[in-house]
Amino acid sequence: MTTAIERLAGLAADWLHVPIPPEVLHAVHCATLDWFATTLPGTLQAPATLLSATGLGRPGGNAWCYTSERRIDPRGAAFINGSASHTVEFDDIYRDGGYHPGSPTFAAALAVAQDIGAPRDAFDRAVIGGYEVGCRLAMALQPSHYEFWHITGTVGTFGAAAAAAMLLGCDRDGIANALAISASLAGGIQQNLQGQSMVKAMHSGHAADAGILAAYAALAGATGSWESLDGSKGYAAATSDGIGNWEAAFEGAGDWTPITRMTVKIHGCCGHIFPSLDALAMLRAEHGFGPEAVEAIHIEGYGATKDICDRPNPRSAQEARFSAQYCLSALLVLGGVRLAAFTPEALRDPNIRAIMPRITVERAEDLATEYPRKRMARLHVQLKDGRKLSHFQRSRRGDPDNPISLADLMAKYEELATSVLPEAEKDRLRRIIFDGAELPDAVTKKTKVKN
Repeated sequence: MTTAIERLAGLAADWLHVPIPPEVLHAVHCATLDWFATTLPGTLQAPATLLSATGLGRPGGNAWCYTSERRIDPRGAAFINGSASHTVEFDDIYRDGGYHPGSPTFAAALAVAQDIGAPRDAFDRAVIGGYEVGCRLAMALQPSHYEFWHITGTVGTFGAAAAAAMLLGCDRDGIANALAISASLAGGIQQNLQGQSMVKAMHSGHAADAGILAAYAALAGATGSWESLDGSKGYAAATSDGIGNWEAAFEGAGDWTPITRMTVKIHGCCGHIFPSLDALAMLRAEHGFGPEAVEAIHIEGYGATKDICDRPNPRSAQEARFSAQYCLSALLVLGGVRLAAFTPEALRDPNIRAIMPRITVERAEDLATEYPRKRMARLHVQLKDGRKLSHFQRSRRGDPDNPISLADLMAKYEELATSVLPEAEKDRLRRIIFDGAELPDAVTKKTKVKN
């Protein structure tokens, strides 16, 4: 019987040689731009700046560390860049698996590709394969996996391993061994998503680093159990409520590839808050009320909306990105939930803080049963003039069934990259990603980070 690892490795290995359809290549380019958009602001913040200041990453490698602007070994670069890419909460989502594939997959693939001087085509193929493996594995483990495990930190290791193994020249069996080895390296617990912990972002960096380690081990000839995902004592059995929903994982395999079905984040916060943010924006556009008019707001959401995002009094930017109360209040006061919403000034804003106690969150069982493939919310707004407004948000803006335009993606990149790169450098990077044959490489930032 073919194991899950063999099937996943086979899907990744297919991308080593099949023609890349134009729509898939376009999706890769969009995902690459989106990764840089979310990574660049993170290179100016902890934990990436702290990791870089420790001297993490051996000199002499050819991988570019986007925090310190130096070339180091690929594992160190992947750890730092992967952490940076998951910091400001703008990284892409594979909705059906509740997983952020871009942060660990690109961090690993780019570091290895830069280090070995891989051609652009090999890099693009590795990214597709890494998304294929990680996103499909996420579907096999969810939703139960997410109760205790941070899926980007866990499953991200497998996606990173697949991408790195492909770049290093591994065949199907080599990729399979990299995935099997990853099963003993992948980790990341939910408790470290709470409070003022910085570890959530580091989960993505660790996944990228561990994936590269697994790939190099497989390349050297190390083997692992090919039943380490779906065996009775395998990864799925250990981290979910069964041995994996493999029927869901391999649905449409060979007919479509996950990178073409990504959610692009338009708010800089936890994606579980998005449906209520979109609903609030819809009600404001329709009825024209301001923050001073709001008496109370009640959110009905799915399980994670309540369990992860019901945080009435966040004290740090990281906590605020996971607080429905803060994010909805910031949308009312600031008009958006982007980088400016998480500055120290915004976190202290008395107008935002005044609204937060009026917002409550409830788990709605009918919405919870549709998770993770549907991310919905019912929003109820009570205005001080007596009006009661409600809106049922059936999907998030940016989801595959409610996509943003290429112009919206470009605007996101412009906004986020402008905070870090000079105009000419920002335009050069965008041209390389969409029009160039070369690999995205070093950049020069506006401000050097002092390590």
